[in-house]
Amino acid sequence: MPSMFGRTTKKLVKEIGDQELRPVKCLVSATKIRRFSLIQRKKACSRFWQLPDVPLDVSLMHILEPGSSVPDAAVEVSADFSDTEVMKQQAAGSVNAGAEAGFSEETAVCRGSSLEYQIVSTPHETWTELQKRKLPDPEPYFLKQCREAGVNLYVVTETVELRNSPVLQDHSSMNISGKFSIPLNIFVKGEGQGGGLKVREKKLTVPKGSVVAYKRKQLVFKEKDWGIHHIADDDDRETFPAGFKIMRKSDEQVIFLGGMDPAAPPMGGMGTPTLRMAFEDMSNYDEQTISLGADFKLLQEEVSQNVKAAELSKDMQNVVFSNLLAMLGDREALQDLMDTLEHEPFGHLDGPGGTILTELQKDSCYPGVVSKCLILYLLETLMVLSDIQHVLLAQSMEKRILLPQRDLVRSILEPNFNCSENIPFTLQPELLAPLQGKALAITYGLLDECGLKMEVNSPGSTWDPEAQEPLSALYGALSVLSQLAEA
Repeated sequence: MPSMFGRTTKKLVKEIGDQELRPVKCLVSATKIRRFSLIQRKKACSRFWQLPDVPLDVSLMHILEPGSSVPDAAVEVSADFSDTEVMKQQAAGSVNAGAEAGFSEETAVCRGSSLEYQIVSTPHETWTELQKRKLPDPEPYFLKQCREAGVNLYVVTETVELRNSPVLQDHSSMNISGKFSIPLNIFVKGEGQGGGLKVREKKLTVPKGSVVAYKRKQLVFKEKDWGIHHIADDDDRETFPAGFKIMRKSDEQVIFLGGMDPAAPPMGGMGTPTLRMAFEDMSNYDEQTISLGADFKLLQEEVSQNVKAAELSKDMQNVVFSNLLAMLGDREALQDLMDTLEHEPFGHLDGPGGTILTELQKDSCYPGVVSKCLILYLLETLMVLSDIQHVLLAQSMEKRILLPQRDLVRSILEPNFNCSENIPFTLQPELLAPLQGKALAITYGLLDECGLKMEVNSPGSTWDPEAQEPLSALYGALSVLSQLAEA
């Protein structure tokens, strides 16, 4: 199930109704993001998903020359938000699969939260004063790293902050009763009636002052000048454009105009010719065609091309698989490995990430580069997925159920990929057959986190168009991991 925190912030943003607000998905980020904080955003290698925002421990004030205090007359708007959700479901049926059973089940779920919050925004006058500050000389090392890695930087301009310390609650119960006839062995049969009540209660206390949603605007740099792209939140711009010149500077905003240098490396550190080779086939597709009528076959081909291009040795497959398994559950370690792989030469990492880097360095030039490409692609898919999905993927890897999970995800994505409506679908029994018991619960958990409401006792659900992106990333992750698992 989606995390209590992420579910609550998403509902709050929807209730506020501002489309520029971005819900904070995890509690760790909620304690890091503040106004003027910097956000890192990389462009994905894939056209089928976007990488999430990464809050940094750096603010705009850290990269500007010191100046007099800014008259920050922050605008604050306070409000309260309470949400209680109660669901009750009954089911009855019979099962005959090596055991005969008649059962009835009643499930109840109660979720609740009560938030006192304030929306804190930054007036244009503050940005006008900040604009008078210049970038220090020499260039801050942090900016130099970001420029070389080709990342986009954003500054947080508005926050939704908690005025209280709410307790988020999730209470669920399941009551099962019925008559069972179970063959204990070939000679003895047992009959009986039974029942059971399973209760689960989760509570999460969110610290006062936590940021549960935010707005961000892109920073744009050119030598000693800097600006904020105020008008639109345009992810197609570059924070460090080549060949950009300042056209106009006013008290309202700074606008940079110009063209991008064709020789400049693409985003995400994929600038070397050999690295580009692994993705050049996908770049031949017309972007407008993809954006207007993207097809599951293109996603399938993209994943297939990345897997085939690498052709990792068995030893490399084993090293990557086992060490990524050890890293799942530690998003920061995955992000560090991703960042390190995008630099030449590699930096130093400890732990499982360091073991993967050491193995990569053993390869000769060309195989090492394409292996790096595949690992970067896999890391991208993992960064799109939630922390809960990371834990479930680790269990899937240990149980070796990646391949049937991939086929099941494909059966959902393929017919619904371009569907923009909420329509029902039913999973095929033959695809569910290899996934029973805990394996099915893990799989349904992965799908549920993508936004599909799955019930263990039902093969049906309803397609949600917003699930396309996380499902595509999940399909990519399962495809690559199942290939690595062959070792």
